[in-house]
Amino acid sequence: MAIEPRRPPAQLGAKLRHALGGRSGWKGLVAQLLFVAALCWIGYAIVDNARENLANQRIASGFGFMSQTAGFGVSQTLIPYAESDSYTRVFLVGLVNTLLVSVVGIFFATVLGFLVALGRLSPNWLISRISGGYVELVRNLPLLFQILFWYLAVLGALPGPRQSVSLFDSVFLSNRGIVVPRPVGEAGLDGFLVALLIGIVVAIVLPIVARRRLFATGKPMTVWPWIVGALIGLPLVALLIFGKPFGFEIPVLKGFNFAGGSRLPPEFVALTLALSTYTAAFIAEIVRAGILSVHKGQMEAGASLGLSRGATLRLIVIPQAMRVILPPLTNQYLNLTKNSSLAVAIGYPDLFSVFAGTTLSQTGQAIEVIAITMGVYLVISLITSGLMSLYSWRINRSMGA
Repeated sequence: MAIEPRRPPAQLGAKLRHALGGRSGWKGLVAQLLFVAALCWIGYAIVDNARENLANQRIASGFGFMSQTAGFGVSQTLIPYAESDSYTRVFLVGLVNTLLVSVVGIFFATVLGFLVALGRLSPNWLISRISGGYVELVRNLPLLFQILFWYLAVLGALPGPRQSVSLFDSVFLSNRGIVVPRPVGEAGLDGFLVALLIGIVVAIVLPIVARRRLFATGKPMTVWPWIVGALIGLPLVALLIFGKPFGFEIPVLKGFNFAGGSRLPPEFVALTLALSTYTAAFIAEIVRAGILSVHKGQMEAGASLGLSRGATLRLIVIPQAMRVILPPLTNQYLNLTKNSSLAVAIGYPDLFSVFAGTTLSQTGQAIEVIAITMGVYLVISLITSGLMSLYSWRINRSMGA
């Protein structure tokens, strides 16, 4: 059995200096320590100066203001809220509104971006030119301008509720937003939701089982009849057993506005449209670049196997391109979430508007409010990056990278 020779002390010391101080050795370590000390001193000076200024202006520091009564209303609330609630409730209302517009915007931006990218790569001359014109027009206009365009020039130019545009006498479009039927739960809702949940679980698990069986035995397994039966058959059985799961409350014009139904405020619609269309232009270029990074021989191989162009893109090219697409795509998702703070320009009550705006102006707790707002956006960005990194890891693992 060979015994590894003991390294001389001088060699160990050199390695230790290299590990701690980089190529410059102990001098580099001292420089780094001095830099950290300087940063700590600057941070302490900033905090001490802010504390002194607050004391001179007789402004109490801390987060005790969060329990005080807000005293102002919010135009859109997905959770119960009243003017007598605290600033903590205002913070939660703004956070939920920010998450709502971010999630909806990311969904539509992704779908539209992929469609525009495929349009730019289409052999159809007209579709390719229209997609290219969309990208060049939208991504070269400021986002704030597009938000104001959708809010003032499009939605603001619509007629009032009495002359609203009606679709099937159920959906109404006016300058006060979009009014749609509201679902109302009935006796069979619980059984229907359980059946639907079981169907979704079956639809997720069966393809995984079929894929593992194919890799293990080489025998394919037909799963689509089971998935269709689980997603459609089970809810139908629950409908027959437990009865009608829900109904719809149709909006009705009463006076100068609509009663009943659910209303999407014009601020939310304009902000969602602007964020989605603007971000989709950048996503389209990312997706197009990712598809072009895959060798054209992959398309030729798919055609030689008898696959259509769409099937080749879906089954062969796009799965390989996703490794290139995901990193910049994540950056666009983060940009969309942060760009939602421009909602303050049209009065949409997002986190920045109701908390970093109205709450800050009423309480004067600038440091605390800004720190909370920065922390929330940081956490949202880190969670988004983490989820996208996990998805990227799964794709690389499935591709054998």
